[in-house]
Amino acid sequence: MTTSSVESTPLDRMLALSHQLGEEPRKLAILGEGNTSARNTDDTFLVKASGSNLATLSATGVTECRFSDLAALLKQKKLSDQEIDDALLAARVDPDAKKPSVEAVFHAFLLTLPGVNFVGHTHPVTVNQILCSKFGSTFAKRRTFPDEIVCCGVESVFVPYTDPGLKLAQAIQKGVVEYIDRLSRAPRVILLENHGFIALGATPEAVLAATLMGAKAAEIFVGAAAIGGTPQFLTAKQVERIAGRPDEHYRQKALGL
Repeated sequence: MTTSSVESTPLDRMLALSHQLGEEPRKLAILGEGNTSARNTDDTFLVKASGSNLATLSATGVTECRFSDLAALLKQKKLSDQEIDDALLAARVDPDAKKPSVEAVFHAFLLTLPGVNFVGHTHPVTVNQILCSKFGSTFAKRRTFPDEIVCCGVESVFVPYTDPGLKLAQAIQKGVVEYIDRLSRAPRVILLENHGFIALGATPEAVLAATLMGAKAAEIFVGAAAIGGTPQFLTAKQVERIAGRPDEHYRQKALGL
């Protein structure tokens, strides 16, 4: 059963997505790791509050924030930790709500991209095996099998290690803008060196699919490298052919991607 077949509100769909991303056997996030967000209105979005757990997230662990407040924060070059903290609190629609995650700033940016209504940020063990190695950029740029292209896109954005918070949000914005300028399409996946995985999409299903397929791709990458040193990648021509095939577009629609 998909997350959209029962739940209808952005909050309900975000909570269902969070619980699936937080399932312990999947090893995508543990304890307070990771965060999720959803576009709520034209002016506001929902984001996991700081310290909440994806697997057990409830409505009380979600905070509604204004896009405009955090967009203004993205433009700032030098702010103290206290000033950033104050700005996050000021962005809340309900002043009594919990403090949003420090990563709410990059969620605010990503949810303004065309067609993006949900974002999921996790720390998959399989993916971080690569992102904590020298092969992170290669994993982001190359593809090894067709379903990786269908669910994760032709490439992923690769962001060199940056401390979480405002600086990371600004680095993500820079990487995404460069990606769109170069490929004329929004990314489905963003990889953060020595940190984790971000999936974005129109639906919770798209976010979950990109996350699970990204974790599978990482496991295959590591296994192939262990056997032969360098995985057998698809060529650029093969990647573009898969990305452009009508039957794959049909599958994407059928899967809610």
